[in-house]
Amino acid sequence: MDLSGTWRAAVAEPALLRTFPDYDFDDEAWEEIDVPGHWQSTPAFARCDGPLLYRTRFESATPEDGRRSWLVIDGLFYHGDVWFDGTYLGATEGYFIPHSFEVTSQLRSRREHCLALEAACPREEDLAAKRHITGVFGHWDCFDPDANPGGIWRPVRLEESGTIRIRDRRVICAEAGETQALLTFWAVLDSLEAQPVIVRSTIGAVDHRLEHDLAAGENHIEWTVAVPSPRLWWPHALGDQPMYDVAIEATTADNRLSDRRTLRTGLRSVDLRNWVLHVNGERMFVKGSNQGPSRMRLAEAGAADLAGDLALAKDAGLDLLRLHAHISKPDLYDEADSTGMLLWQDFPLQWGYARSVRKQAVRQARQAVNLLGHHPSVVIWCAHNEPMAISVDPSKMADPGARVRLAARAALSQELPTFNKTVLDASLKRAFKKTDGSRPVIAHSGVFPHLPQLDGTDTHVYFGWYHGDERDFPRFCATVPRLARFVSEFGAQAVPTTADFCRPEDWPDLDWEHLAHTHSLQKAFFDRHVPPGDYESFEDWQAATQRYQAELIRYHIETLRRLKYRPTGGFAQFCFADGHPAVTWSVLGHDRLPKLGYEALENACRPVIVVADRLPPTVSPGEALAVDVHVVSDRRTPIAGAVTTARLAWEGDEHSWCWQGDVPADECVRVGTIQAVVPASPGPLTLDLELTFETSRLTSSYQTVIR
Repeated sequence: MDLSGTWRAAVAEPALLRTFPDYDFDDEAWEEIDVPGHWQSTPAFARCDGPLLYRTRFESATPEDGRRSWLVIDGLFYHGDVWFDGTYLGATEGYFIPHSFEVTSQLRSRREHCLALEAACPREEDLAAKRHITGVFGHWDCFDPDANPGGIWRPVRLEESGTIRIRDRRVICAEAGETQALLTFWAVLDSLEAQPVIVRSTIGAVDHRLEHDLAAGENHIEWTVAVPSPRLWWPHALGDQPMYDVAIEATTADNRLSDRRTLRTGLRSVDLRNWVLHVNGERMFVKGSNQGPSRMRLAEAGAADLAGDLALAKDAGLDLLRLHAHISKPDLYDEADSTGMLLWQDFPLQWGYARSVRKQAVRQARQAVNLLGHHPSVVIWCAHNEPMAISVDPSKMADPGARVRLAARAALSQELPTFNKTVLDASLKRAFKKTDGSRPVIAHSGVFPHLPQLDGTDTHVYFGWYHGDERDFPRFCATVPRLARFVSEFGAQAVPTTADFCRPEDWPDLDWEHLAHTHSLQKAFFDRHVPPGDYESFEDWQAATQRYQAELIRYHIETLRRLKYRPTGGFAQFCFADGHPAVTWSVLGHDRLPKLGYEALENACRPVIVVADRLPPTVSPGEALAVDVHVVSDRRTPIAGAVTTARLAWEGDEHSWCWQGDVPADECVRVGTIQAVVPASPGPLTLDLELTFETSRLTSSYQTVIR
């Protein structure tokens, strides 16, 4: 029975807290509110930080003898207290975790019922030592910091079972090959009394049966099922995505079905070897992007919205989306499974947390595996994004002193032992590994090599934004190759195509402070790279920011693809699409209209590209040029007889080179070197590349100026 719909709500006050759970409480004067939803979506609570009190009334049939009834809350941001007909059922914590309570006795005592909840999502008092596991929803420089995600954001329903209920389950594909796949099952069975149970699991044509003696209360059981000659699930770049229906049934000794759970899974193996991903034993160079919540108020992201984002990522040539410091709605994972989009799943931890969160974080990490472990698209667990105890406030980025202090604190957190990096993340990594040994686990993202192991993880770099020049990136990769193994954040902010929220009519006197606080714009860094004062109109500046972002994305990706497997295993650009009107690093605006960066991402991520070393910003007459030309192929088959042509052109003349040869499968090859002397002809100097093979013709172009 679905209890979603229009409920009643009021802001929690001491007098109401004592009486609002009562069945006879009069809530007619309360505001109507949508469940599922976030309370700030209701105008009466648009500026409210809660806590909020919720109530709904409904009628229900009396459960039959031998049947049990359960209240299930699929998702509540972030803390909850639950009453049913005035009886306190218990508390909840964890925004993405389903919570269930038995209500058999209440449903048998009457037909009309009242469900009352208190939902709380308090603001963090210290952003460097947060206490709630809400990830980007609680602290992120791409969201409005005044937004509160509080509310009952997922459905609420009543379920029935027999005397044995499957309270929780986990299905993991532990191994997969051409001859056999192994699935590990784990379930929590809640039994009304001590009794025997028959647990049956089916996957495809494989039917597995086991008998077990249950004690009254919770019982944990595990078993393994072998699937012969499995149809393997592949990323979309490597193959098809066959899925299997899985059912788990609990049957009593008299052969009565007591409870049943179903899901869909895919059979595949994943491994991360020196930051190169292997799926079913096949290595692949991963082209990805970071994706925050599709909507800042995630409940408002429909299945079509989530599927649309995945389709746009696939159209851009991406293999992977990193779900940045959040867990999304089930529709996204189902769509990723069916379309072959790989997911790097972050646990919802970002920046600094208090010591008190460790036990709760470990519990929620196990729950994340229970919730998502059966999805073949989920290929990496990451426990914590940037575990530095820092407080990031976009509105303070204009203060040079604040930027220096932030950078210093982040650097110290990177190199010195800290609770977050050394204790919390180690505990979470163990929890993920113990609960799911089938996937690679990254303890934390964006950590440079540090004492004593000097290991480090994936790399976050912001050349051309937070530091240096965007042209410094290739030299950085050549100087410290270890940091180019997997670059999971890079980019620059750009004004979106739809930017009415910026009030362009006020140019040049935009409300920069408001844009920084609410819409994430970092003017201090625009002043460094694309100064607004250099442009006569908002539209000119808007276009310039998009050109700059597109250029940075293109050349960062070309650099990393030329380092394919030597040592780079892939990348994840930051970031893909906005969840609210904002000026961020995304290549798609909140309305999904593309910036120029989306086209640059699409072109740089084509399966086959022809690229050259980037020309200097300017060159002088008589200067010697030596430019290497590469062809990068992600195809699983060789390219025979490819022809590469290079044309260097300047005012009134040009020179050409041509090479022909084979390109091995899944490789980057150096085609040749262009050696030339810069002519004494001031003006543009252009290098055009063309690659032809089979029926394909690919081009690339580079420009500089002779001075």
